[in-house]
Amino acid sequence: MTSEQKQDSPKRVGVSPNTPPLGHPNIHLLVRGELQDPHTVLGIHDGVVRAYRPGASKMRIKLDNSADIEMEKIHPAGVFAAFAKVEVPYFLEANFGEDLDVFQDPYSFWPTLGELDLHLISEGSHRKLWEILGAHPRTHQGVQGTSFALWAPNAISVRVVGDFNFWDGRIHPMRTLGSSGIWEIFIPGVKPGARYKFEILSQDHKLLLKADPFAFAAEVPPGTASIVFDSNYQWQDGNWFEKQSQRDLLRSPMAIYELHLGSWRHRPEESDRPLTYRELAETLPKYILDMGFTHVEFMPVAEHPFGGSWGYQVSSYFAPTSRFGTPDDFRHLVDSLHQYGIGVIVDWVPAHFPKDDWALARFDGTALYEHQDPRQGEHPDWGTLVFNFGRREVRNFLIANALYWVKELHIDGLRVDAVASMLYLDYSRKQGEWIPNKYGGRENLEAVEFLKELNTIVYEENPQVATIAEESTAWPGVSRPVYLGGLGFGFKWNMGWMHDTLDYFSKDPIYRHYHHNDLTFGLLYAFSENFILPLSHDEVVHGKGSLIDKMPGDKWQKMANLRALFAWMWAHPGKKLIFMGSEFGQWREWSHERSLDWHLLDDPQHLGITKLIQQLNTIYSSTTALFAQDFSGEGFRWIDASDVENNVISFLRIDPNDPKNPLCAIANLSPVPRHDYRIGLPYAGNWREILNTDSLEFGGSGVGNEVIKAESLSWHGLEFSAALSLPPLGVLWLKQ
Repeated sequence: MTSEQKQDSPKRVGVSPNTPPLGHPNIHLLVRGELQDPHTVLGIHDGVVRAYRPGASKMRIKLDNSADIEMEKIHPAGVFAAFAKVEVPYFLEANFGEDLDVFQDPYSFWPTLGELDLHLISEGSHRKLWEILGAHPRTHQGVQGTSFALWAPNAISVRVVGDFNFWDGRIHPMRTLGSSGIWEIFIPGVKPGARYKFEILSQDHKLLLKADPFAFAAEVPPGTASIVFDSNYQWQDGNWFEKQSQRDLLRSPMAIYELHLGSWRHRPEESDRPLTYRELAETLPKYILDMGFTHVEFMPVAEHPFGGSWGYQVSSYFAPTSRFGTPDDFRHLVDSLHQYGIGVIVDWVPAHFPKDDWALARFDGTALYEHQDPRQGEHPDWGTLVFNFGRREVRNFLIANALYWVKELHIDGLRVDAVASMLYLDYSRKQGEWIPNKYGGRENLEAVEFLKELNTIVYEENPQVATIAEESTAWPGVSRPVYLGGLGFGFKWNMGWMHDTLDYFSKDPIYRHYHHNDLTFGLLYAFSENFILPLSHDEVVHGKGSLIDKMPGDKWQKMANLRALFAWMWAHPGKKLIFMGSEFGQWREWSHERSLDWHLLDDPQHLGITKLIQQLNTIYSSTTALFAQDFSGEGFRWIDASDVENNVISFLRIDPNDPKNPLCAIANLSPVPRHDYRIGLPYAGNWREILNTDSLEFGGSGVGNEVIKAESLSWHGLEFSAALSLPPLGVLWLKQ
């Protein structure tokens, strides 16, 4: 018998042979940190109370109405025991020299997870997983504290460490709950605001220190600890959701302002710091409303360690970044936007996650969230890890996270990042660097099924939410329902349109007639998906220059080209998205480290671009022909797509429910005005300009048309026509 075992089974003089021993055969496992269920040793069992406080010289059981019960030290590491008749909860007191620590025994409490929760977790179908796992302040068995639960199926043992136990993992080892892989403990007295992590002993006996995957809050980077958080926010956006329930997004206007929280506005008088969530709530909603956008899209909000990733390398999927305030501060920002009638979309990143050793990577010492094989589990472009979509618990983690942002943070849309990298096993990989699927193909069948499941569940739980795919390939049916063989997204970014359109507008007009099809080709597939037309952040970074700087010519021509681009885009079938700063023609390429150049609005030409965006959004939101049939050929008709030599393109937008009230869009994308240019029109009578990008108000030259009378002269296959003056590098919108 070893000395440890002797300590575990001390002789008890004068005690009945039927009295249970103070020791326990598994105390040596407890002390070594390898006991998977410390609650079987610690706490109260058959009239014996055991407790473990490393370094304590004495311990006693505190009683209210009688003398304290001194406990016997039964292991030199700090395990104490005593015979006692006590009721839960009870207090223990430990001596550390002259210091005393009084606490309620966490090992006297029942588990906080039920059998149904464990069953749903094991089959990967728990839709409210965040309510079960992670840290939850609660009253349990009449005692206030915090419950902690974690999925780490391959760990030898798991402990909670934090402010409340001197970051000493020996104090709060967790118990495993059957074969679920879930570890749990309730710790009395732990309050919101406490910092914590999980200490995990892996199968190769390495001690890992991990942030909580389900943490609702985290330290401000470079800190990496999770924070116990309990929301007490009272939402005020009931009217918003009532209106949304009556709205069909596919047939409604959608003009999205894409925003990076940390660089929209800074406070130069306060060390040039970014605005907080609360400060954004005071300024952003009114700005979005004044500009006429229907939605704002935040680049990833979830906590991320490296600011230079812009949020696309997420470490804490359930925690809004603490850089700008608390999770309830973020709720206040969303609430404020809703009260102004503005929808909120967030970028969501299920494709990959960073390799930081304190986060999800090799979480329990194994490839738990990622693939083991680097040909499947590592992303070559971004130096990140790829989720194992074939594992039901991983799918459950991600789907529950999507539902969390929708249900708990009131998000109206999830723009899913890098979908193409999920769909293809050979994405950005050379021959031999990827593993074919079971049929020998390059499609990631597990990711496809995950995306279908994600969209099915999200829309089932909340039909008014928009899921949006950033998908750059020709994968069929991305925004078609799952029951029709699609992936089930509500919308898809039209990356082809973006690249072709910017390629055309970046050309000197003298060469544009060679690239005419860059603008017309997109209409061949414009109705194959529910497209959003993006001019996103990706086009104004990494040396690509700002939108206005892509435009050819001198300053006046650049301004005119940018105005024409926006009016072309707003008239084109598809919902709209532009990145912040584009709305006033920012010259500098975007940087996440500095504020937008708001001083440019002092320049009348830059202010003119802002006024144009406001006018575009005003007309767009009130003209059903521009949005009611974005995804059907019924809503579009070419007037003339073939005038290559003059760089002129014209078309009609039509609302089939109001076919006699179309909008006519004409773009002259050459730098010379064209007078007496005849355009076919569908109806006789007087027409008027409702938008002219060359208007003096917008900084243009003022070429336009005061009176437009459609004559009975057939032109462009239409029964009527009118002779117009087309402004240089300008776009006209006409209505009868």
